[in-house]
Amino acid sequence: MVAPVTVGRHVLRFLTSGILVALAGCSAIAPGQAPGVVIDLLQEDWRYMPGVTTDPGGLQVAATARSIVAQDGAGGQSNPPLNLAGMHLVAAGDFELSASFTDVTADASLALYYTPPVIADEFRIEPASLRLTLRGADLEIAVFDGSPQQDVTDPRPARDEHVTVADPKAALSVRRTGNTLAVASGDDTVSSLPLGGVFGSGEIWLGLSSSAGSFRVSSFTATAPPGATLNTAGPQVAPAEPSVGGLQALASSTRPGFTIGAAVALGPLASDADYARNLVGNFGAVTPENAMKPQSLSPRQSVYTFEEADAIIAIAESKGLAVHGHTIAFTESMPLWMQELSTGNELERRASAEALLDYVTAVVTHFKGRLKSLDVVNEPFDAAQGTSMQQNIWYRVFGPGYPAVVSQAVYDADPTVLQFINENGADVPGPRQDAVLKLALDTNSRGGHIYGVGLQAHVYDLETDAISAADLADTFTIFEDAGLFVRISENDVTDDLGTDAQAKQYTTVLAACLRSPACVSYTTWGVDDRYDWWIDDDDNLQQGHDFLFNDGQPTPAYDAMRQALGG
Repeated sequence: MVAPVTVGRHVLRFLTSGILVALAGCSAIAPGQAPGVVIDLLQEDWRYMPGVTTDPGGLQVAATARSIVAQDGAGGQSNPPLNLAGMHLVAAGDFELSASFTDVTADASLALYYTPPVIADEFRIEPASLRLTLRGADLEIAVFDGSPQQDVTDPRPARDEHVTVADPKAALSVRRTGNTLAVASGDDTVSSLPLGGVFGSGEIWLGLSSSAGSFRVSSFTATAPPGATLNTAGPQVAPAEPSVGGLQALASSTRPGFTIGAAVALGPLASDADYARNLVGNFGAVTPENAMKPQSLSPRQSVYTFEEADAIIAIAESKGLAVHGHTIAFTESMPLWMQELSTGNELERRASAEALLDYVTAVVTHFKGRLKSLDVVNEPFDAAQGTSMQQNIWYRVFGPGYPAVVSQAVYDADPTVLQFINENGADVPGPRQDAVLKLALDTNSRGGHIYGVGLQAHVYDLETDAISAADLADTFTIFEDAGLFVRISENDVTDDLGTDAQAKQYTTVLAACLRSPACVSYTTWGVDDRYDWWIDDDDNLQQGHDFLFNDGQPTPAYDAMRQALGG
């Protein structure tokens, strides 16, 4: 911590580079020197950034209350947005970034990220970043250096200091000169930040957010002196193209109309060229991994943040990929407002029913015509692999027949989307599979519109979770005889017994699905092990190796799947 400093003019300048040291009175652009590059960032694409709207006066930023909720509904790790699907800065050399904030009602934050964060189901991994948060005359300067966090669900900055500014309405800036970064107001340096290689990638992803209010960005520019390189770039997925030797192309030759998909996140789609190339080159469909879950779409009641899901769908459409929506009714990933709906008496249940159905209608109407299929109910049965339904808010409001209510509401909003009930642990014949089948049939007998079931096919332990071709064949026959279709919806396979065993399990599932007319598509629950992270029983962050690519390179499982498809 440093002592607060009172300054005359509130023009904050950050000088971004690999090493940050004190730099008083220095400038990226010498006095009287005309900048070589001037970029008006207000004219860039901000359409897909939650909480940001554009108008002739600039950018209006509002609090979104976006958070990541743990499986038990606890937590709520903050999830402030970045401009992922729009532009980011590419800088090689000195530059200055300046923004004017006005009409700040509570707080205003500007963040610069080395790379987008990794968003997992229950936590967010913070990359190296620099964040400024203005609250009245207090300016908080928080530095995340990218080092491992003691508690990944409660990230703490490596450095957190506060300075006092004289004019909270003046401009904020970031200025880089050589190997230094300074935080300044006006011509006075107020802090120096030894950050090491925080911005060593040469790319800077921009975040604007408020935790409790709103503010306006009336000017936002990036400048560089003559000879320096400064420009903006869009998502890395833009140049990616389907491959004639990719999995989808091979599958289409083997079985026309059959779709191979992957669960995706916007961060790596936007920032990782390997991820984008491998996804678009090999898959014919995408499932938004987290961007369409309730906590992402409606963090506050009747307030919707569709932007990231819209960005994924827009990317899919531009590449000719189908989209499977995930998900509507789900015990997990609920925003707090949904968890806290009242069910104590009939009057309260009616009010809560109206709120839930309003959510369904708003979501499905928004995506109408853009989704091929949708998980209308996700994981309805208990997490212990039993046959009892989870008594979540949907169950408490509508009773055990809630899937029919949700299905009808989805149909009313979009009668063309194919509806699925998605569940884990039902991949092989047995009581849990019987319960899923019965639920689907009962739902349709009550007026629902269930097209089929999603069998997740997670294989977390090859000794206990392995799925045989014979069991899959029996499973597909059971659902076909009942008049329902099947999709392998979330297949991933551990390499705990080696990559050969992993490859064999992957090909077993895919080949069985291809052979059955009842199995209409196959999806793996991820693309690259770079983004495969989980927290173990000791609360330690662990990296998995469950997907078809590892650090941008194909795994033996990928090669085996190509061979199974005739490649």
